[in-house]
Amino acid sequence: MGEATVRTREGSRTAAPSPIEERSDHPAQRSRARSERWDRLNRWRTPRRPRLWFEVLLIAVSYWTYSLVRNAVPEQKRAALSNADWIWRAEHALGIAVEKTVNHAVNSVEWLIVGMNYYYATLHFIVTIGVLVWLYRAHPGRYAAARLALFATTGVALLGYYLYPLAPPRLMSGEGFVDTVLVHGTWGSMASGNLASVSNQYAAMPSMHIGWSVWCGLIIAALARPPWAKVLGVLYPATTLLVIVATANHFWLDAVGGLLCLAFGFAVSFAWYAHLPHRLPRHVPTDEPELELRPVA
Repeated sequence: MGEATVRTREGSRTAAPSPIEERSDHPAQRSRARSERWDRLNRWRTPRRPRLWFEVLLIAVSYWTYSLVRNAVPEQKRAALSNADWIWRAEHALGIAVEKTVNHAVNSVEWLIVGMNYYYATLHFIVTIGVLVWLYRAHPGRYAAARLALFATTGVALLGYYLYPLAPPRLMSGEGFVDTVLVHGTWGSMASGNLASVSNQYAAMPSMHIGWSVWCGLIIAALARPPWAKVLGVLYPATTLLVIVATANHFWLDAVGGLLCLAFGFAVSFAWYAHLPHRLPRHVPTDEPELELRPVA
């Protein structure tokens, strides 16, 4: 910072530097810096048009990480079976332990249970990705908030797998549950048959089949316009609940765990964007500046 020179009758002397200029922590400067930080944060929190290449890469890397972490959680068989016994007893105490009845009833209809095996293995991914693609194309302004809710839901579920290992009903000994994939020889789950060795068998709590399907159902019911689509949005998670119980992959309480994770996911999204996804604008302005057309002189 330069020094000012003052000329007087006695000659030239150097003026003392201004205290306002020398003090970098002046209130006005602190206020300006604080304002710039808030502006920068608000820009990050403002929904922007998603970029296709980034979203494809993000989803691929995130799912790979989720699968890696989920399957890397130590398979604590004894603790998982003990927790399953506790869950089963707790459901008996609550009067909701009807999983085995549902499992046996549906298993007696071969075409139905085989269809549910394939439902369990495939729609979990297909529908979720389909809803993400639909949001990206039709509701770009709401896409990021909805995606954040889904990712936060999945992230907190990993904590549940680590802290509370739980065996699914089909792995409980002496309770009479039917592993429908093994019995009917269908390709139906990463957790049964030849694929069991590469999947964590004791990550039943919380149920991400419920977490993801309810996420899909809420998004469809809130944003879709045709009444039939809204009805499908409601039916999809309800059907998924029946499937996870009928195939003996989850307890009812696993579904409750999935709902709690989803509530956390939407809370994170709301905390960041200050709105739930369906309350945000459907479209966002493009990043490219518009060209101003001027008449030629």
